[in-house]
Amino acid sequence: MKQTILAIALGAGGSAAHAEAPIVVPFDGSFDDASFAVETAIVGRGLVIDYVSHVGDMLNRTGADVGSEIKLFDAADIFIFCSAVVSRDVMEADPMNIAHCPYGIFVAERDGEVMVGYRAYPDGAMAKVEDLLQGIVAEAVEN
Repeated sequence: MKQTILAIALGAGGSAAHAEAPIVVPFDGSFDDASFAVETAIVGRGLVIDYVSHVGDMLNRTGADVGSEIKLFDAADIFIFCSAVVSRDVMEADPMNIAHCPYGIFVAERDGEVMVGYRAYPDGAMAKVEDLLQGIVAEAVEN
């Protein structure tokens, strides 16, 4: 079932025509479980998480300060990391692919629904990055 959802989600958002739309996959479990699964999948590939952005906390904390009462997420984190191998490959193809580095995978909960996702990248060399991110997300949601 999860593989089918992942295939549908990737098919819907994985083309250059939809480059602005993130690729989002539902997670069957809690926000904490999804965060742990994503972290484990990233580290399990020998990659180092440079930073975890607690964007949900920031949005919830600053909403009133910017004149908004809308709660966007119950929780949301972005795991920021890079791959020396993949980054070298894509930047050797075009050094301006530096604009896409580092890479991020988000975990978010909204209205009780947990999701994992990442941004879509341009066709060409950046497909290697999408393959890496897709593999990490697939491992996280399947566990």
